[in-house]
Amino acid sequence: MTKRAFSFLGSFIAVIALVGAVGLWHTNRVQASSAVAPGDLIRGTTFSAVYYMGADGFRYVFPNDKTYFTWYSNFDTVKFLSDADLAKIQMGGNATYKPGSKMIKINSDPKTYAISAGGVLRHVSSEAIAISLYGSAWNTKIDDVPDGFFTNYSIGSAVASASDYSATTQSATATSINVDKALTAPEIISITANGYSPIDVTISVGETIQFTNSDTEKHTATSDDLSWGTGTMQAGGTFTHRFTEAGTYTFFDSYDSGNTGAIYVAE
Repeated sequence: MTKRAFSFLGSFIAVIALVGAVGLWHTNRVQASSAVAPGDLIRGTTFSAVYYMGADGFRYVFPNDKTYFTWYSNFDTVKFLSDADLAKIQMGGNATYKPGSKMIKINSDPKTYAISAGGVLRHVSSEAIAISLYGSAWNTKIDDVPDGFFTNYSIGSAVASASDYSATTQSATATSINVDKALTAPEIISITANGYSPIDVTISVGETIQFTNSDTEKHTATSDDLSWGTGTMQAGGTFTHRFTEAGTYTFFDSYDSGNTGAIYVAE
């Protein structure tokens, strides 16, 4: 195998130049982030990076072309946003390989891994198992992943027998990146002239809250312990935050400390 470690920009420039040359981009231009829906593929006008719009309100970047093409066969549905509108959508992280599509490895680790839902890597423990899973040409179905991208994945249990893993089932189950990453729509808290609405919300660990400034004045949602916050939100602004630990998270408005609220995060 020959390792092909692409930088993100380098990996897309040639392909996007080809796509642009045959005119596939022209019908997919959008002018505002409000025109973007969960599941859309988006990019800005200056840089060639392509993103997946998650149901949770974040955008997820494809770190290289190999990752992209495990999910999509072309760039036909990618939408252009202005750079300013793209910047309004917060980054959620990197997209990972579609489960079941390929096996991956890195130079600093001799193991070869199959991919399960959510970017979980499972060591394929023998050549015989690899043949059972991917056929006699199994070694052509391995991609070398740059060490820097390996941190996007987590390690699960090894595939100790062919019955432990089905590439077909894994691929069929991962119908979208939203499904693969278990992304769900954020709970919305609006900031109005009368305060937060609602003033408290209960969510589960890993879910997100999206604050929306529905007033004409500036507002914030700032945690009481100052560990997180929206920063100053202009009218119409939004801010999304993921809560990864159970607990009670109280917050206030820096522009009106009498406005308070709470988020209850359950296991």
